[in-house]
Amino acid sequence: MPVSASLWAASAALRVASLDLCADEYLLLLARPGEIASVSKLAQDPADSVLWRRARLHPANQGGLESVVGTRPNLLLTMGGSGRATSLIADRLHIHTIKLTYPASIDDVEAAMVRVAKALGDVRRANEWRRRLARLRARSLPQRDTIFLSGGGASMAAGSLGAQWMAVAGFRQRALPNGRASLELLATRPPSVLLRSTYRRDQPSLGQRWLDHPLARRSSAQLIETDGRPWTCAGPLMVGELERLRGLR
Repeated sequence: MPVSASLWAASAALRVASLDLCADEYLLLLARPGEIASVSKLAQDPADSVLWRRARLHPANQGGLESVVGTRPNLLLTMGGSGRATSLIADRLHIHTIKLTYPASIDDVEAAMVRVAKALGDVRRANEWRRRLARLRARSLPQRDTIFLSGGGASMAAGSLGAQWMAVAGFRQRALPNGRASLELLATRPPSVLLRSTYRRDQPSLGQRWLDHPLARRSSAQLIETDGRPWTCAGPLMVGELERLRGLR
């Protein structure tokens, strides 16, 4: 009979590895330093993770089970990146695996925080994060017509998880064809707010140069910059970014 994650955690000295950037967030936010066996290499990259300083205190892995075996984990966190074979091999090595699914809602993110905290042996570890989220959601703000903008004009769907987070901060993501903005749209039907991602802004590419086009820079929309790194997973790190954005409001 399978042992529940919380009972399993209570019976063993935890050594936890996460295999991808989105799973890393939960581990780095909820685990104690001595419990972390390994995090993905992306978690240690300042361009990708807000938590890179914390992540660099631990060994990095390449996202596969074979790259973490040497750190002797007994609990593995993944989010959508590992197949059935990984779980089967992990079972043979007596490594308990928790597969987190990509969240479709803010409630899903909260449920994942609770699930990981329970797997780490104490559901109360998620309490402070949950209190911060509750404070954000308790105070509604007028919704301003907004277009989220990142490299190449990429935006997001109006009903997406990212758009749900935007709404908590008082930004209503405008519905866009194919989830993309255009220079023509910014010139002819500018939103009230242009929420511009800073993700890899210093990286030279055609996509990033699009953001510096005169039509994008001279739009009548109010320009608000947002740290693009939390938006990659739109997971628990969004709480800190929303607190910052609401402070700007």
